[in-house]
Amino acid sequence: MNTKAKDNFQFQKIVAIVSILLFVIKMGAWMLTQSVAILTDALESIINIVSGFVGLYSLYLSSLPRDKNHPYGHGKVEFISASLEGALIIVAGGIIIFQAIQNLINPHPIDKLDYGIVLVAITAVINYILGLYAIKKGEKNKSLALVAGGKHLQSDTYSTLGIIIGLILLYFTGYYWLDGAVALLFAIIIIVTGCKIVRKAISGIMDETDEQLLKEVVADLQKNRRENWIDLHNLRIIKYGSVLHFDCHMTVPWYFTIVEGHKEVELLEKEISEKFGDDLELFVHMDDCKSFSCQICSKRDCPFRQSSFEKQIEWTIENISANKRHNRVAER
Repeated sequence: MNTKAKDNFQFQKIVAIVSILLFVIKMGAWMLTQSVAILTDALESIINIVSGFVGLYSLYLSSLPRDKNHPYGHGKVEFISASLEGALIIVAGGIIIFQAIQNLINPHPIDKLDYGIVLVAITAVINYILGLYAIKKGEKNKSLALVAGGKHLQSDTYSTLGIIIGLILLYFTGYYWLDGAVALLFAIIIIVTGCKIVRKAISGIMDETDEQLLKEVVADLQKNRRENWIDLHNLRIIKYGSVLHFDCHMTVPWYFTIVEGHKEVELLEKEISEKFGDDLELFVHMDDCKSFSCQICSKRDCPFRQSSFEKQIEWTIENISANKRHNRVAER
């Protein structure tokens, strides 16, 4: 297990343990108040517990090294975990909507609201802070499972916040239907969050291009390109858990030896890893330059130049992703 994977795994342990503690607190608040909204929040915490341990298992699997049956590693299990978690969030939203409607139709008195508000508020604060740290750590370590878990915890905070608002209004007004009305509003927010997580997980399973990541990679390569990198094309990036799989075609001077060409690949790998992390798997196919490459090649000491340098083609997502060598004719 590499350092990032171990870090993710240890943090997810904390998330799983805390989810159990928060469930106990919410159940205690429900037993004191008999509030349907608080019971709904407690039921959602059961989903937090399930998703916490599912996330823990997925992080364990994603940290396993490549083997014969999984040549690209086990990182895609994180997408499955995230999709399950997103689905559970949607289910939780549906449960809240059902309970909220029931409470709107048949409102009933609630006891010891002050104690209930304090207990539920404590769980909201803990959930939000834990979710915030999970998202930051997930983004840092390129873990979709942690990011999804963090968003789930924050969505749980929003629903809890809605319940707190409802309880406060109910405490001062005595309008018991407010309990269900506010819970209903925040249930919709929860469902939207769940749908977004499922959508992102499905795009990962389908190897959909991460436009933002690709944009950042292309911008970095354009800024730090070397003169021996005459062009890069057929660029593809796939994420499996925390590992970034990067492959492309690189055009280098035709007279380079294998050693010289390999040195350029190493420099490319160093540039990407410094910017996007060490968990990188790089595959580069080297192409030799052609006569038309001279017009876009800025190499000053080339002994075989056939025509003058005109203009270096700026790398963009469109031309660096296309499976075609760059030349001035194509640019026109």
